[in-house]
Amino acid sequence: MADLEVKKDGAVATLTMNRPAVRNALSMDMRAELDAALHDIEFDERVRCVVLTGAGEHFMAGGDVAQMNEYLKGHEAEEVEKYFLHRIHNLHPIMFSMRRMSKPIIAMVRGAAAGAGVSLAAACDLIIAEEDAFFTLAYCHIGTTPDGSSSFHLPRAIGIKKTLEMTLLGNRYTAQEMADMGLVNFVVKADELDSECAKLADKLAAGPTFVYGKAKKLMYRSLENEFEAQLQLEGECFAECAGRRDFREGVEAFIDKRKANFTGA
Repeated sequence: MADLEVKKDGAVATLTMNRPAVRNALSMDMRAELDAALHDIEFDERVRCVVLTGAGEHFMAGGDVAQMNEYLKGHEAEEVEKYFLHRIHNLHPIMFSMRRMSKPIIAMVRGAAAGAGVSLAAACDLIIAEEDAFFTLAYCHIGTTPDGSSSFHLPRAIGIKKTLEMTLLGNRYTAQEMADMGLVNFVVKADELDSECAKLADKLAAGPTFVYGKAKKLMYRSLENEFEAQLQLEGECFAECAGRRDFREGVEAFIDKRKANFTGA
């Protein structure tokens, strides 16, 4: 059984982390499969929206601590440092793909999002969570610091103080608390999570995909750009979108007072 299940249904691709017996803990195989799947989807023009979720009752409960423990038993400190540096860098291409991808990525969270599970969810563009879901950064409980780009995304989403609170205390937070902090976009009833996520994904998949990609670039670059550079990028992105078919369709639909039929082109 694969550690990641990939399903393409029309214009929506769903990636399901598939180790429910261990709350979808992030194995090395899962990393490789997720990296490959994102690379494939990035260049698949039929896919216009991506959903990332977990099999069973949980989103993802962090790294595979049992796997880490097995390695620690037979190696000294210098070897351990080299191994974990490689292990962490091995995760980075996934984050680069998620940031670079022109298609919107939705995290659909049920149950636990812990450790790297928070990191993966935060790296997505939108998060929809069931009301019973909970989030915990949790790294302090195993004596280490966050990884998986959470130290980049969380301070920008919820602020330094709240990120430090999550990091230093390792407390649990409900989906609504995370929504109030600014990380989670939508909180829904548990029995409505699948259907509400499907509605959101279908809406995005029917949108102007090229525009979404430029909008992602514009918003994420704003976190680092100075004022002049950001305004220059705004102009470039708008002009590039204006040269596409979807812009022409959108303008004509507005004038005709009808719903636009975007193709992503």
